[in-house]
Amino acid sequence: MEPRLLHGVTDSVATVTVHHPGKRNAMTAGMWRSLPPLLDTLATDPGVRALVLTGEGGTFCAGADISTLRESPGEAQGLAVLAEEALAAFPKPTLAAIRGHCVGGGAQLAAACDLRFAEEGALFGVTPAKLGIVYPASATRRLVSLVGPGTAKYLLFSGELIDAERALRTGFLDELLPDGELAKRVAEFTRVLVSRSQLTQAAAKEFANGRTDRDGYWAEQAHGSGDRAEGVAAFLERRRPRFTWTASG
Repeated sequence: MEPRLLHGVTDSVATVTVHHPGKRNAMTAGMWRSLPPLLDTLATDPGVRALVLTGEGGTFCAGADISTLRESPGEAQGLAVLAEEALAAFPKPTLAAIRGHCVGGGAQLAAACDLRFAEEGALFGVTPAKLGIVYPASATRRLVSLVGPGTAKYLLFSGELIDAERALRTGFLDELLPDGELAKRVAEFTRVLVSRSQLTQAAAKEFANGRTDRDGYWAEQAHGSGDRAEGVAAFLERRRPRFTWTASG
């Protein structure tokens, strides 16, 4: 199969899989280019309430396919930034499920997700210093917001890989799972995500990402959605709430 992004939707969770196993799931220009329109489609699908990004087999993503950097480094980096920003702007919860190498552009994609779960043995690195590349400003700021300036500088200055325990300790990871337990935990956690109010999640995502001009919009959405009344009623009646507000509508 040619390098590509695979996707499917199960139980309201979209899964996007980076498929390029011959090169540790390195992203080609075509793969970078295809991610934003795929995300647009999934964002407007009312049957999608959360998204998981992962890699084929035992590797998340080893970064950009170096052959694309040789051909047109500026274009390749521009495509990566567009893909990163599209992922960060996805209006529903996103989770990176990481095994093996999460390096370069792979780390860039993982950082653009809301949450990152990994399996023991995963390795992380931001490697532009090995190639003489200026890491994009947007990706640098996002990395700093996750791990702080000290760890971000360590990663960017050295290009060295860190293990999953250090990635968890420094804040890059949210959860670290024993070998063989990642898929089970991701399925369990995404079931929780899809059961919660999309209204709460969408507003919280915007606020957490720093947007400050939509307080009135979210107040209006909350007033008209019925989610609050449903949540309170379900709590008092000791039943599961049936929230109806959707991010796609």
